[in-house]
Amino acid sequence: MRLTLRTLAALTGYPSAELKSHVSELRATLEKEKAFGRPVHNGLDALLDRLERDDLIDAQTAYTDLFDRSRALSLHLFEHVHGDNRERGQAMLDLAEQYMQAGLLLESQELPDYIPVFLEYASCLPPAEARETLAQPAHVLAALEQRLRERGSDYAAVFAAILALSNAHPDHKAVDELQKNAPSDDPARIDDEWEEKEVTFTGAHDMGGPTGIVARLRAKGKAMTAARGTKG
Repeated sequence: MRLTLRTLAALTGYPSAELKSHVSELRATLEKEKAFGRPVHNGLDALLDRLERDDLIDAQTAYTDLFDRSRALSLHLFEHVHGDNRERGQAMLDLAEQYMQAGLLLESQELPDYIPVFLEYASCLPPAEARETLAQPAHVLAALEQRLRERGSDYAAVFAAILALSNAHPDHKAVDELQKNAPSDDPARIDDEWEEKEVTFTGAHDMGGPTGIVARLRAKGKAMTAARGTKG
């Protein structure tokens, strides 16, 4: 599972010549660890095939058009909960502290809520803890998967893979709320949306401890765990 998570982290990062030259190794890693079922593997194979086949500039352009030019597809977890709200700064500090405790030191230009970094962090954890960590933002990951599928992007397979590893069942109400509040990519509306109230999930701050998205993700993860326990 550890190398699978690092493979998914690489696939969510900006395409590079190094990534392109190691596609066969990434595919071999996924096959060796067999961390999820064949449908998920098939989706990832399609992405790997394209990255291997396409010209590097084309792959980079496609990536930029998706993730850098669309706030709705931002690869920063906090963007989908806090937007540009002031709570985002505290949430960054909380999450960075968790990374440090796990022995993951960030480069100066990296933000802790960047999904490739989040996946690298999860890869440093024991498997059970890694799955629980991945489950905490399951509603955000599910919303991103849906948005990518609607755009016909093979990157949707990466988010399907993360969700499969987490064993989580995303809260449909939370996913629907994120979809309803998805930011527009229309430049004329972006300024207005920065002023709108951020998406909130009730009960998250009742736990005490870290504030911001860390508390929210923990609360959502515990709610899903409790629901699974009740069904069992």
